[in-house]
Amino acid sequence: MDGTGNPWFRADIGIKNGKIVSVRRSITGETNKMINAEGMIVAPGFIDMHSHDDLIFFKDITNKPKILQGVTTVVCGNCGMSPAPVRRETLDILESYISILGEEIHFDWTTYGDYLEKLEELSPLGTNFAGLVGHGTLRIAVMGMEDRDPTPAEMEEMKNLLAQSMKDGAFGMSTGLIYPPGVYSKTEELVELSKIVARYGGYYATHMRDESDAVIDSIAEAIRIGREADIPVEISHLKVADRRNWRRMVEVLRMIETAREEGIDITADAYPYVASSTYLAALLPPWAHKGGEKKLKERCRDPEVREKMMKFIKEQGGWVDDWGSIIITYSPSHPEFVGKSVAEISKEVGKDAWELVFDIIAEDGVDAEMIEFAMCEEDVEKAVSHPYVMVGTDGLDTGVGQPHPRTYGTFPRVLRKYVIERKILSLEDAVRKMTSLPAQKLGLKDRGLIREGFWADIVVFNPKTIADRATYQKPRTPPEGIKYVIVNGVVEVEDGKLTGGLAGRVLRRRN
Repeated sequence: MDGTGNPWFRADIGIKNGKIVSVRRSITGETNKMINAEGMIVAPGFIDMHSHDDLIFFKDITNKPKILQGVTTVVCGNCGMSPAPVRRETLDILESYISILGEEIHFDWTTYGDYLEKLEELSPLGTNFAGLVGHGTLRIAVMGMEDRDPTPAEMEEMKNLLAQSMKDGAFGMSTGLIYPPGVYSKTEELVELSKIVARYGGYYATHMRDESDAVIDSIAEAIRIGREADIPVEISHLKVADRRNWRRMVEVLRMIETAREEGIDITADAYPYVASSTYLAALLPPWAHKGGEKKLKERCRDPEVREKMMKFIKEQGGWVDDWGSIIITYSPSHPEFVGKSVAEISKEVGKDAWELVFDIIAEDGVDAEMIEFAMCEEDVEKAVSHPYVMVGTDGLDTGVGQPHPRTYGTFPRVLRKYVIERKILSLEDAVRKMTSLPAQKLGLKDRGLIREGFWADIVVFNPKTIADRATYQKPRTPPEGIKYVIVNGVVEVEDGKLTGGLAGRVLRRRN
């Protein structure tokens, strides 16, 4: 399956010096290594369009969770979070802001180019790396965690940092508009910054302002940014959250279709699960985060401020009456809570659920993490199967707590659940959504297809046995059915196991 979505065909593939040099019915001659893929599907390596592996290579150079599921390229810097650019005077705020990506990392870089060079010093990597610049990171560098509009001088400084990052090889800019400081920004600010990205041929990826009650307004804002900045748009982890909004995915997808009919290059990515994952403090009002993590903890200790936050959250509605849907996946101060719902813990310790959450955040700050069951299967199915939606894990494993099973199971799960079991996707189209579609969005001219002259990023899988095995209880279980994974011509996975070979590269956007 060549990644175009066209029907499968039988062929041999010849690889030399990391690239595909021949695709034909039969190839004969001498070879250093021959793989017999009889009865298997040979496809381009999967591209994880929405990953958070920005810091993972400093701890796990193989990027084991991704390579074992057939991912050969990860796209990082999503949700407004990237490790660069850095300003020393606000580094403590940045470290707290992106702590969910991994801790105990020495930030010995300043520019985005410096950061990419540090990754290149580690190379070869387990997977290829492509990165976005986080809007939140830009704001922190220039403004800290201020809840206000940038001054003209600050706006110019952000533009300059962004332009330099694009010159250094970033593929675009991402936003996390539910997280401070992104939540403090107005649409006009995002349009102006996106114009800089567009000038360098990049795209705008957005964790929208709201994926619940205001999801329609949030989609409209993303479309507006695409139109006014004349920039391609990527909706991150497309979803409709909270029970009262279930089955609105049809409406959301219709907006995307209409925008494309009007000439706006908008696409999306999604993962095949009904639960999301982020840090526990994301449940709190945006103003609770003003001034950084220290202030956040102080507010969570103050009884009067707790009451004020609780009132604000209740007025917003949503998750507040369903504590059983929120699972603690990491708490440095309370490891015994991991894997349990807030409702369960509340009952065990004899403490009100609200007070419990405030207590955890008061101790752990933004380090406490959660999984929230907020979507319905019908909406997830519609998103994952839509022709304009590609696949992204939105996952990482920092080695602590309990990661979301999407980190280890996303791509095999799509193939097993929606192709083999539900039969709502053809295998060819599922592969297209995992390969050539994200490659096109990234502007990669030599990846994402089985084609002569392209880099040999290839996955070989058994279409009868491929399946995800990661669960919410055992999230670090690798999938089945992934036979071989080849990165830049090097076999990194054989018979489902790591070979020790590494060939992943840092990819830089090209004009």
